[in-house]
Amino acid sequence: MFFLAFEGLDGSGKSSLMNQLQNYLSLNNISFIKTREPGGTDIGDQLRDIILVKKNEVPTPRAELLLYEASRAQHVDLVIKPALQNKKWVLCDRFTASSVAFQAGGRQISEDQVNWLNNFATDALNPDLNILLDLTVEESHKRRQKRLLEIGEVEDRMESEANSFHNRVRESFLIQAKKKQSKWLVLDASKTPENLFDILIRALKDRKWLE
Repeated sequence: MFFLAFEGLDGSGKSSLMNQLQNYLSLNNISFIKTREPGGTDIGDQLRDIILVKKNEVPTPRAELLLYEASRAQHVDLVIKPALQNKKWVLCDRFTASSVAFQAGGRQISEDQVNWLNNFATDALNPDLNILLDLTVEESHKRRQKRLLEIGEVEDRMESEANSFHNRVRESFLIQAKKKQSKWLVLDASKTPENLFDILIRALKDRKWLE
């Protein structure tokens, strides 16, 4: 069993790639769960609404970080660790790298503080592989606008932040990937979903995680 976290800007194609991998694992009779952050539990979903829904009163940067970490602690204890203990793969849409990117990079909170809280919330659990779908901020914005026109999905509070914020987020993801290359797979999200899936499967087979 392996723990994979899918990271990147909104609109980068994380959901599509996760769905393709989910289908592959199912066809090969490999047990897995698919989950997301913030969320994954009843408490996590309630916190997700507090974090992401636009309201008159929004969380301050430090409160926002703590809400993410509270959701993560519940998620790890009730969902992720039990799945791994039961020999299941875990496919997670965002994990600790997102807090470093969005709260340390985007909000400019101390990265040391974010890392400490990540470690506390997860009880030192880390993904076996972070899969970064790298996309420019401009292309991310175009995709989100297309999604709005096609299905009427309105941007959440984080998505609607300024481009400068999202540029810092993207830069943080790339820096994290460069620091720990063995734990990251960086994909060019401008490629087709089919190309991205082929690259991912090849990488997992190279690691001997898949036959």
